[in-house]
Amino acid sequence: MTDQNKSYRTAFIVVTVLFFMWGFITVLVDALIPRLRDVFELSYFEAGLVQFAFFTAYFVFSIPGGYLISRIGYKKGAVTGLVTMGLACLMFYPAAEFRVFPIFLMALFVLAGGITILQVAANPYVAALGPDRTSSSRLNLAQAFNSLGTTIAPLVSAAFILSSSVASSQEVAAMTEAQQQAYYQTEAAAVQGPFIVLAVVLIILAGLFAAFNLPKILEGDENKGGSYRRALKSKHLMFGALGIFVYVGAEVTIGSYLVNYFLSLDIEALVASSAAMTSIASFLSTIFSDVTIANMTPPQLAGTFVFFYWGGAMIGRFIGAGLMQKLNAGNLLAIYGGINIVLISFSMMSGGLTAMWTLLCVGLFNSIMFPTIFTLAIKKLGPDTAQGSGILCTAIVGGAIIPPLYGALADSFGLQIALLLPVCCYLYISWYGKIGSKIALNTV
Repeated sequence: MTDQNKSYRTAFIVVTVLFFMWGFITVLVDALIPRLRDVFELSYFEAGLVQFAFFTAYFVFSIPGGYLISRIGYKKGAVTGLVTMGLACLMFYPAAEFRVFPIFLMALFVLAGGITILQVAANPYVAALGPDRTSSSRLNLAQAFNSLGTTIAPLVSAAFILSSSVASSQEVAAMTEAQQQAYYQTEAAAVQGPFIVLAVVLIILAGLFAAFNLPKILEGDENKGGSYRRALKSKHLMFGALGIFVYVGAEVTIGSYLVNYFLSLDIEALVASSAAMTSIASFLSTIFSDVTIANMTPPQLAGTFVFFYWGGAMIGRFIGAGLMQKLNAGNLLAIYGGINIVLISFSMMSGGLTAMWTLLCVGLFNSIMFPTIFTLAIKKLGPDTAQGSGILCTAIVGGAIIPPLYGALADSFGLQIALLLPVCCYLYISWYGKIGSKIALNTV
């Protein structure tokens, strides 16, 4: 192994830690929502602002993040993202202490902004750590560790943060004023502690990352000349941005509505009709909660199976990283998009366990899509790579736009027919993998 290869491998390991951390933190924040709703006594509308604030940050921070990185470089950009995330975690302390929801939203917005800057820096950096032909493989492997973080976070949250029960609004109303204040202080502490720990970890990680000698593969004079105007003229980049938009939208849509979809299929009857399903549900319930399957509500029962959707994405990325060492990334993306179209179509036209498991399997084939679209879209951008990364991360806002459209279709035509929307998304992704990603640069 050459010195350069050793340097690249070490750099890949270091940057992969960042992928794990932002995946872990993103899901940990979601897992804390029950506590946060309790501390702030949120309405459903206010609770809905949480995801709005998160996805809006991608839209707001991605382009400035790309500009910043083009000026200071990828390493300093990643450090900036980590420090921003650490400071945002500290903001959660006064938000919980004084129970001021706007401060919490601002903290969440800043946290998501830090994650966005980190993504804009880390994704193209990993893609460049080696031969161009295996860039998709590297980013898929790094994103697999991001998925590992999202898988571990709920377990950590359940064990250390959400282990005590949350009082209902009726139980809180029955308390004396002194009891209520004591209860809210306890709940605030349950939120504050984890974020203080996260802030310390992130600041330490930023210091270590700043001190680490990473190869400057995309920094220096080449990157100083980056231009958004020139990047916007790259057809394969703009088609890729639309690919990111529809992919994130489809992934979030299916993940968000799985519980409702399973309830419409009568999940209780499905589990009761199959010994294998009963065993699976019992096993998952012992891992993710202290509620036995007999005492689960239908939404809880449906929620246990969502694990397979997100877990499939994690496993698929590890598999995809290996496949892309041998196969063309664009062709594999087109194949995976086509498989998801078939799976969703089967789910739409069937019922029972077939409809359930075919939709869950979509997660497995979602796995390679984000990192593969990303690497195909930034290919050969040269000095405009940071700007291209910013444009692609802006497109993550699709996760805030497509789910409500699906909801509107479901209200009118039902949950199964509305799946035509994600089918259209995957149809576009297949086209991009086979054709759109290969269109010549700078021909707009």
